[in-house]
Amino acid sequence: MNEAIDATLQKEVDKRRTFAIISHPDAGKTTLTEKLLLFGGAIRLAGTVKARKASKHATSDWMEIEKQRGISVTSSVMQFDYNGHRINILDTPGHQDFSEDTYRTLTAADSAVMLIDVAKGVEQQTVKLFQVCAQRGIPIFTFINKLDREGRSPFELMEELEQVLGIRSVPMNWPIGTGRDLCGVYDRMKNQVELFQGDDHSVIKVQKVDGYRDPIIREMAGEYLHDQLCQDLELLDVAGDPFDLEKVNSGELTPLFFGSAINNFGVQTFLENFLQLAPKPEPRRSSGGLVQPTNEKFSGYVFKIQANMNPAHRDRIAFLRIVSGTFRRGMSVKHIRVGKEIKLSQPQQFLAQDRDIVEEAYPGDIIGLFDPGIFRIGDSISQDSDMVFEELPTFSPEIFAKVTVKSALKHKQYQKGIDQLTEEGTIQVFKTVSFDDTILGVVGQLQFEVFEYRMKGEYGVDVQLQRMQYQFARWIIDENLDASKFRINSTLVQDKKGNYVVLFENEYAMRTAMEKNPTAKFLEIAP
Repeated sequence: MNEAIDATLQKEVDKRRTFAIISHPDAGKTTLTEKLLLFGGAIRLAGTVKARKASKHATSDWMEIEKQRGISVTSSVMQFDYNGHRINILDTPGHQDFSEDTYRTLTAADSAVMLIDVAKGVEQQTVKLFQVCAQRGIPIFTFINKLDREGRSPFELMEELEQVLGIRSVPMNWPIGTGRDLCGVYDRMKNQVELFQGDDHSVIKVQKVDGYRDPIIREMAGEYLHDQLCQDLELLDVAGDPFDLEKVNSGELTPLFFGSAINNFGVQTFLENFLQLAPKPEPRRSSGGLVQPTNEKFSGYVFKIQANMNPAHRDRIAFLRIVSGTFRRGMSVKHIRVGKEIKLSQPQQFLAQDRDIVEEAYPGDIIGLFDPGIFRIGDSISQDSDMVFEELPTFSPEIFAKVTVKSALKHKQYQKGIDQLTEEGTIQVFKTVSFDDTILGVVGQLQFEVFEYRMKGEYGVDVQLQRMQYQFARWIIDENLDASKFRINSTLVQDKKGNYVVLFENEYAMRTAMEKNPTAKFLEIAP
């Protein structure tokens, strides 16, 4: 019996691919997500994010403020099947103001797809997100998007990946022409071409060829473009990196794909190659050592909490990454932090805000658990009561504001809103040691706007935010901590767990404090 369970579990693990899409804003990430969902039959028609007031919105942008602004501000989870694989996409906010939510979401992914605009190349937010992936050593696949527009040469983009991100790349396909001259891409691995039919970019033909010198390509693309393709690929064959799956898996080499998501061009080639190469669910570190996906005992951890996904029900959902074993609806597990048995009776899976009750799920899957207020980000749940997964990092905020409620009668709703939005990771909350003021910390200004909007819309509370001069937060560990040392250009506060944090107005004040307190540890990430 056990062997049968093991074989089923192994088969389900082997089918799964769980990845995050990372990019700078406006690189076309939401469009790529939509097209991938189309291939999986998950949606019939890709929504448009350009017409902000149109009735159709991108499937992954479900929150009201996202529809109004045409940007993604929360991480969505989408699941679909394609060619015998079960795919879990974690669509992360591209906007830099929401990078903390993205950092945490990346802990639930086994690989990442990095989307780059052909005209803009590697942009600032892409660099930050790449670094988080690189620190975790997860494989990164690169999709160069908007190939139908004028942009930089593929060789220039490859050089930039190496210069800026320090990663070598191996092109899996190569454009035949670019911008207005784009007529197709050549798939180096499968020896086939994907070609637009005449001027109609909605019709794409896939044709097997005998290498890139095949006269069929010359016939289809014309003499000039075919000669250029041959020159480029001859150079790549001699000077380019060979494909090496080991280097891809360790994050040293990125497979490179070219395409245009909005025209659905190169997306299917990318998806099919990606599913062959991307890793299946990986083991996770815990207090009891590495936890393998095929371990029979069910386990997982909460990486995100989202309140009010369904405004009609005012509910809270905890997003759980399954690490090991088989999840079954109604099963009892141990909530490690609180030391209690809980029953998982209303688990859900997602296509953005659309949800279905799930009966079974496997390692790599993301399920939503109804949360009556018992979960926090980073919580472990397991059938093995002694195992705790590594804590998820809390990143240092850069913008601060004192918050007050405009109506004292709304204090209860205000407190509930603050607590829930903190647990979601929308904001970080600090209390001043001396005056018990509430200070909010965020990575970007837009988070404050979302906080005010959601406090008003979801909790019926008007708040007042007063910007403060602080720019840096450092968690401090010091046996002889003296609050009086932090009164000039800095202040001592406590985070929600009671850890001491010093807020500094500028770098000079921070350096000075470090010099005057040589025995203290100042940490950028919460201990």
